[in-house]
Amino acid sequence: MESAARPSIPFDYLSVADELHSGRIKVSGEVFNAEYRAVGSDLADEFAALFADAKATLQQEQVAPEEKLPPIDPESIAAELGLNKVEKAADFGRLRRSFAFSNHPDRVAPHLRQRAMIRMQVANMLIDDARRKALAAARR
Repeated sequence: MESAARPSIPFDYLSVADELHSGRIKVSGEVFNAEYRAVGSDLADEFAALFADAKATLQQEQVAPEEKLPPIDPESIAAELGLNKVEKAADFGRLRRSFAFSNHPDRVAPHLRQRAMIRMQVANMLIDDARRKALAAARR
């Protein structure tokens, strides 16, 4: 493995900062302004293109009328979770992680984040309640 070549001139950040603030380095205002404007115009065009792409992407993310939204009622979420199939109390953690993997607000489209947050809250409540009941039944 090759090691990176070390610079031949030692570089001291403080001495560079002192030199810049000393006033001994002169930059021609006209040359600097011309270069700044040339670079700025290129960046402005690039930014405008990126902004147009972002707008187009956001317009495509709107909820389509034919899109079926995931349910938020507890009965549907409990059926989706499969709480009646859980055999051991240790399986509730796996169940919670697998539901969060596909339904967490950070993992869904922006227009579905509020709904995903509600679904996660309901699922967590259902899982906690089922786990509590399973542990109480195991203690008897």
